[in-house]
Amino acid sequence: MANPSAQMKEGTIPFTYQGETFDTHYKVFGELANRSRPPLLVLHGGPGLTHDYLLPLSDLALVGIPVILYDQIGNGASTHLRQKATEFWTIDLFVAELVNLVKKLDIEKSYDILGHSWGGVLGAEYEIREQPKGLRHLVLSNALAAAEIRSRSVAQLAQAISREVQEGLAVRMKDPQRYYAALKALHAKHGCTVQPTPPEVVRSFDRIFAEDGDPTVSMTSILKDWTIIDRLHRVLAPTLVINGRKDFMQDFVVAPFFEKINKVKWITFEQSSHCPFWEERQRYMEVIDDFLKL
Repeated sequence: MANPSAQMKEGTIPFTYQGETFDTHYKVFGELANRSRPPLLVLHGGPGLTHDYLLPLSDLALVGIPVILYDQIGNGASTHLRQKATEFWTIDLFVAELVNLVKKLDIEKSYDILGHSWGGVLGAEYEIREQPKGLRHLVLSNALAAAEIRSRSVAQLAQAISREVQEGLAVRMKDPQRYYAALKALHAKHGCTVQPTPPEVVRSFDRIFAEDGDPTVSMTSILKDWTIIDRLHRVLAPTLVINGRKDFMQDFVVAPFFEKINKVKWITFEQSSHCPFWEERQRYMEVIDDFLKL
């Protein structure tokens, strides 16, 4: 849940791409106008999820860090584009949306980014491609450095659960409900071990898999054969790498970040899986707060 003590404002920002204009929906927790610390822009996972499951990050507004959450294009409260061909959905698109958001929110001179899971991919790609001068820190939380390594990790863990889970993960969005059942089984051990599953986490997945959900972005092949390993030396911002001991982003999935980025720190949350901001919420916020002060 979002911290009820954190002041929240929301709105939409126009985003023009390839001659069309869409809306990016965002929320700001804390005071953006009269801020005493740089804002933290948070990038959600998927591709295809929404900001909802990341609402615990609003806790950081209570220590003076304005927190910006948003739904990437095609998801949540942002413009949906069910009719777009697979070729439309690219890393280029999401980087362009992020560039637009930073500019329109007028935070270009000084800000931090936290990308979770696929959001970490997006954050790292943005840093390498744009080399933004105002980006002070980059947090790669429970992210992946290459699709093949992540797939290997998930397959290894699924094998220890059941054949049914292995087969369900293999069908992916060709059979959404079977895939979702397998994802739930995987996530119960390696995704978010808090029981019952927080409603904000359920809501993010429902935005894809519920009867009124939109699976468009999650059905794309954005990450097929993707890797950033050979470009990580171009990450200039001081970087914090995070994973959980029970995470499906096992150590070997995130290790390239630590090995290749110049200014980097790596913390593993021992009591967490893929969502330490739920599983070790207080400590997670303390770690982020301390890193952003550096």
